[in-house]
Amino acid sequence: MFKTTQRFVTNINIVAVLLAAACGPGGSKHADGAQSAFKVALLTPGPVSDQSWNAGAYNGLLRIRDSLGATISHIETKTPADFEESFRQYGAQGYTLVIGHGFEFQDAAKQVAPDYPATVFITTSGNTEGPNLASLQFDFANPSYLAGILAGAVTHSNVIGVIGGTELPPVRESFAAFARGAASVNPQVKLVSSYIGNWDDVSAGREQALAQIAQGVDVIFQNADAAGLGVIQAVKQNQGVWVLGSNSNQNSVAPTNMLGSVVIDLPHAFLTVAREVKTGHFRGRVISLGMKDDVVRLVVNPNARARIPLLAIAHVDSVRALMESGAFTALDTAGGH
Repeated sequence: MFKTTQRFVTNINIVAVLLAAACGPGGSKHADGAQSAFKVALLTPGPVSDQSWNAGAYNGLLRIRDSLGATISHIETKTPADFEESFRQYGAQGYTLVIGHGFEFQDAAKQVAPDYPATVFITTSGNTEGPNLASLQFDFANPSYLAGILAGAVTHSNVIGVIGGTELPPVRESFAAFARGAASVNPQVKLVSSYIGNWDDVSAGREQALAQIAQGVDVIFQNADAAGLGVIQAVKQNQGVWVLGSNSNQNSVAPTNMLGSVVIDLPHAFLTVAREVKTGHFRGRVISLGMKDDVVRLVVNPNARARIPLLAIAHVDSVRALMESGAFTALDTAGGH
């Protein structure tokens, strides 16, 4: 989630898009090969093959293409300088909407947006706004709290872990909510926390997970994008250890070891704001989306349900209902849930 890595550009009208060769931004077309006046670009900080944060964003771009008939383009960026350069190139090419997918894109978007008033710039997981600039915020903490309830209920060692890519504010917040959820049903639980230092190194993710397992951790909540696949690999090699997916539904990645996934429905979120832009109803603001909007949710792995105590499932359901009604939030430390 929210990382930087090697830059490449994806030509969206090629079927094998996940492994597309590098090319200059722009020039991609609608699925039928025709250019559309509604042009939408996506900048991701990592590969769209990660089955997580970036894959969800890319699926959102495809949803915009298919639902709104947009011409689309995608570029993977490396550094803050790349963020700004890519924003400027798309603005200069007359793109209608440009999405920078991650907390780290905020500064570049804020710098560039005033220079291209005809282009709408969107960043995710931030709080920047302006006449043609908005942020999409996802309430990831609440479903992370629900994931913590499951972890606290199934752990046998009373030691659970979290592994992140880098220590960005949204990641820290979700991990804190996860810990509170676990403690709400198991006051004896202890948390082991670690960060890989990047979002790409699968081997490093695997090593971090193995190190936590050696400390007695038997449930790991990972939020590390491509590196998180290494965490999942390590868990699959250790019987009796659970892992929780993040950002996309990763339950099928490890069907027998995945407890569930904390999911952001990025296609739904992206389509919502793209429709505003296309119909002329966009206004710059911070757009907060959560469980009540059906954008974020905990998806319990169906294969795991038989091994989760029924009381824990019932508790998750009751707390979810409170969250959706607004009666309780994971960030409400005074709450007793």
